[in-house]
Amino acid sequence: MPESGSYGQFCPVSMATEIICTRWTPLVLRELLCGSRRFNELRRGVPRMSPTLLSKRLDELCEAGVVARVASSRTAAPEYHLTEAGEDLRPIIMALGFWGQRWVESKVSLKNLDPSLLMWDMRRNFFPKPPPEHRCTLEFYYPDVDPARQHFWLVVETDGTTDLCHFDPGYEVNLMLKGPLRAMTSVWMGASTLKEEIESGAIELQGDKSVAAAFPRWLGLSVFAPGRARAAA
Repeated sequence: MPESGSYGQFCPVSMATEIICTRWTPLVLRELLCGSRRFNELRRGVPRMSPTLLSKRLDELCEAGVVARVASSRTAAPEYHLTEAGEDLRPIIMALGFWGQRWVESKVSLKNLDPSLLMWDMRRNFFPKPPPEHRCTLEFYYPDVDPARQHFWLVVETDGTTDLCHFDPGYEVNLMLKGPLRAMTSVWMGASTLKEEIESGAIELQGDKSVAAAFPRWLGLSVFAPGRARAAA
């Protein structure tokens, strides 16, 4: 940590925050804790962070011993893995998320809408069990956002793997979900349920009835959604 960014105190809280509380760093750690390993995966989890700053933060975390840069067996680009010190941050980062879920008013948090982040988070918590007998394509249409970010597709293969597409993959769409981004984000964060949003008319499901019936089972929730339930209790 550069001297200009130091608190200049020996207190462990001071020294720890110098490493993990710089701008964007907690979100990079969130992505790593959620399983992102490659640079492009991390970028999809923090889409508003510049690639240059992401590289800088990863270098800083590697220098601090929180992250290790590891050669990939699949690509020429390296992967980023949490060290033991990095894994020890899991309860801290998760606690921040649960605190925010409990104490930050949902109307405030739902102002920070981002369809790319929502769909990326949804993909990695999408559990098609049992998987479909044939490839299944789900289209998400958010008519209230700018045209370039209105459409997303989840393609579910017969082994349960799910890919997120920002451009039409060209497959037959088995189910379309249409509704405002706020409604789907509210469902994802546990502020409302899919059933409530459908019954209110905010979200529409159009297409194969069997896929529509399976979709609520396949759809996970944000890892921080249980905090909302605990707060309500």
